[in-house]
Amino acid sequence: MTTLSETLKSRGYVNQFSSKTLEEITDGAKRTVYLGIDPTADSIHVGNLAAYMLLRRLAQAGHRVILVIGGGTGLIGDPKPDVERPLLDETTIEARCAKLKGQSEKLLGAEVEFVNNADWLLGLDLVEFLRDVGKYFTVNSLVKKEAIEARMESDEGISFTEFSYPLLQAYDFWHLFKEYRCDVQIGGSDQWGNIVAGVDLIRRKENAAAYALTIPIITDKATGKKFGKSEGNAVWLDAKMTSPYAFYQFWFNVSDESAEDYLKLFTMLEDTEISAAMELHKRDARDRYAQRLLAREVTTLVHSEEEAIKAEHVSEVLFGEASVKTLNERDANVLRGAAPACAVRLSTLLIDALVATKLASSKREARQFISDDAVTLNGEIVDDARTLEKSDFHNGIALLKRGKKNVSVLTLD
Repeated sequence: MTTLSETLKSRGYVNQFSSKTLEEITDGAKRTVYLGIDPTADSIHVGNLAAYMLLRRLAQAGHRVILVIGGGTGLIGDPKPDVERPLLDETTIEARCAKLKGQSEKLLGAEVEFVNNADWLLGLDLVEFLRDVGKYFTVNSLVKKEAIEARMESDEGISFTEFSYPLLQAYDFWHLFKEYRCDVQIGGSDQWGNIVAGVDLIRRKENAAAYALTIPIITDKATGKKFGKSEGNAVWLDAKMTSPYAFYQFWFNVSDESAEDYLKLFTMLEDTEISAAMELHKRDARDRYAQRLLAREVTTLVHSEEEAIKAEHVSEVLFGEASVKTLNERDANVLRGAAPACAVRLSTLLIDALVATKLASSKREARQFISDDAVTLNGEIVDDARTLEKSDFHNGIALLKRGKKNVSVLTLD
């Protein structure tokens, strides 16, 4: 039987850990593990998703899991390497914490406990904090932390507010250790220094062992870029910030080189299922079987199975063999927002529609595309005398394509 530590290593969740072996943390006695999330945005980003998947696996294995919403630390801000974070007001913090809690509950399930560090940080006595916590930290060690060091070398420098952040995160860990017997903190690899600060504080104040476990920076193997940043835009779990269709497309468009890694990291599929999927993918990579499975699984996890099916269907209409006639009214509305749209009038020549939608730069080029059988309307090849008729529109839309990837949704003016 595969141990949890073996699973975590093989699936790509492990970067650093503070014990001699990972087994010491994961495979022995059941522990209490926490992940801290500061409300720096209204939604979880896909770049944070691997940490949640790690928490799911720890919870499944019987470990107690706590999610700490940073209502207190969010008022301070974790130092970024390049710039000071803007200070947020308490109303914004509270609203964001509520949204993050709702998303986290959906990702992690009812077995996860939620606490807000505002409950203990906002009542701290400054002098008591400096005496009982600050004395365990040296400025020498703090300035060696990557983000702090980078900021100290910049023209802007770093405020004492953000410089103090590692002490607050360490205090969180100590508080959770005392109140919940929490002895493991997980986070991204950039949090290693902050997490270890808490490990050291517990060791010094309580003469007890606590542990750090971090996840590696996830990159796209094809581009070398940090995961979630390849398109230049953030991909959010909030449907209002990134639509379920756009979310599905993000996963569907991951590179062949990274598809297997992402199936291991971001789904709960068994290794045998992933191996079978990759074998099918290798037989015909153009079919993007691995990416389709990845997109379906993650969209189901984050949104719902219904949204995943809807997004897959719309994607098949846009870029596959499915007909626009198979879309119901709700899916047709999704399609309107998924591709460039152009309002046209009945009896418009397809040549003119191609120019209006910018699928052709001129009427001459439009005629050439049509002559080459490169243009389809609702999946059917057209001729240059073709005009748009009422029967071409289904639930108010028609689909004009040049090749497989150049698409425009036509609506009636």
